[in-house]
Amino acid sequence: MKKLFSFSGLLLTMMLLSSCEILEQAQQMANLTKCEFRLNSVDQLRLAGVNIQNVRQFSDLNFMDAAKITAAAASGGNLPLNFTLNVEVKNPNSATAGLNKLDWILLIDDIEMTSGVNNQRVQVAANGGTSIIPLTIGIDLRQALQGKSADAIANFGLNLAGAGNRPTRITLKAKPTIMVGSQTIAYPGYLTVENEFTSR
Repeated sequence: MKKLFSFSGLLLTMMLLSSCEILEQAQQMANLTKCEFRLNSVDQLRLAGVNIQNVRQFSDLNFMDAAKITAAAASGGNLPLNFTLNVEVKNPNSATAGLNKLDWILLIDDIEMTSGVNNQRVQVAANGGTSIIPLTIGIDLRQALQGKSADAIANFGLNLAGAGNRPTRITLKAKPTIMVGSQTIAYPGYLTVENEFTSR
């Protein structure tokens, strides 16, 4: 009988802990819908393997780098554009906010370029706390800009970062998701994330 009571007590404790965890995660989801997102910076910009982090126009490149990009653009093969896009999340709530997954769609000059999923667990501290979500981006400009000239494609990859490495031509559509118990709950619709903080 004592063993039965002991087991029942343990089961009740586990159920209570599970319920508390679900309530905590549900509260984090409610907090997440009030969080604000913005594009913080873009780092490690490379076009055809050339560092273009501070390149505003083609004439800013040295001869060797310009030749490498020109050759890649004219070859008819892939023209890879790679960078890290840092998304900043700010939590104005009085309790921690958290997300388990971030679905995203990347646009440059309002042209949809690529999409992906970030499965990194992120918690954002309360009362104005911030966290950075780094997204690793890889785009084949040749494929994304079919029908454009080689010069147009090569120039398209330049001047993506302005002063302070802030993204100047990039927009992100983002859908955060949180796990509540065994269920995943996604943010209602996609957020449009740009240089200024937004929660919708």
